[in-house]
Amino acid sequence: MKYDKPPKAVILAQGFFGSTNGKTAHGLVRYSKRYEIVGVIDSKFAGRDAGEVLDGHRRGIPMLPSLDEAVGIGAKVLIVGVATDGGYLPKEYRRYVKSAIENGMDIVSGLHEFLSDDREFAALAKRKKVSITDVRKMFLGMQRFFTGDIEKVKAVKVAVLGTDSAIGKRTTAIMLVEKLNEMGHKAVFVGTGQTAWMQGAKYCALIDAMINDFVAGGIEGEVVRAWKENKPDFIVVEGQGGIMHPAYPGGFEIIAAARPDAIILQCAPKRIFYDGFEDYRIPDLKKFFEIMTLLSGKGPVGISLNTERMKKSEVQGYVKSYARRYGVPVSAPLYTGVDALASGLSGLLTHRARAVKKTG
Repeated sequence: MKYDKPPKAVILAQGFFGSTNGKTAHGLVRYSKRYEIVGVIDSKFAGRDAGEVLDGHRRGIPMLPSLDEAVGIGAKVLIVGVATDGGYLPKEYRRYVKSAIENGMDIVSGLHEFLSDDREFAALAKRKKVSITDVRKMFLGMQRFFTGDIEKVKAVKVAVLGTDSAIGKRTTAIMLVEKLNEMGHKAVFVGTGQTAWMQGAKYCALIDAMINDFVAGGIEGEVVRAWKENKPDFIVVEGQGGIMHPAYPGGFEIIAAARPDAIILQCAPKRIFYDGFEDYRIPDLKKFFEIMTLLSGKGPVGISLNTERMKKSEVQGYVKSYARRYGVPVSAPLYTGVDALASGLSGLLTHRARAVKKTG
């Protein structure tokens, strides 16, 4: 269904809000231009503010006990706000989806399991004249092969890559774009996952929904398109998975296809094991520096800290410690913003301009 303005949407995150599997909901609570988020369904936190539950910052989005309240506040869209292992719809969510359709709500899902292919949902949606949007399904047909046109992009290309999945790469990338624009630069965001599309990303390649042969071309194509249409100073690309995650080894395609001029490394100092894989310990950060340097020819120019399990009083200590240890700007976005990272990138742009002037 088409809307003249961002429609009111409620996020279904029952049983998952606040966990790493609830990252789609978390991203939409923090930032959304495609939808006006008016509530999050998770009865465990009913009555509280979603932002306050998530990271202590009130955002005026109520946590709801059930779908009835969502209908009562005029929600037009139900967004499945979870990213489960394997991308399957939790069995207990079927009744929420069915009830939402019966109440005339459109459905949006970023799961690998396509809800529009479900016979019961599809028949009900047809009868109620509502739409079911499977975000990943939209990108199955993206079949652009890598061409090398990435070399024509003159913007500073920044990739935000992570030591793990569900660690805050997209949030850091979006905050960087906003900060760089505030500083007077022109910056554009390129998303690589379903949540980025839901948040309203104009340039997006869902790399885990595409045929492998076309992933590099998809990334390249969106970066090139962002350059041609905007001529920005910076293009910031969202990372996927973790560089060495056993199940989600994202980042390699982004380094190869986007050819980043700068890499921001996202990590969680208090996360010991890979998300969902407690038998696999996350290596020391130095190993990630070494791998990124080997792959891209350059090490990270900054570190972004996920502050999960940290006390507020600990954050500044970690920021200073990591800056001293690794010799690069460090930010903890949810507490300090991304000023240090943005300033470092701004300096990189100035250095490049001087180098071009000197050689010219």
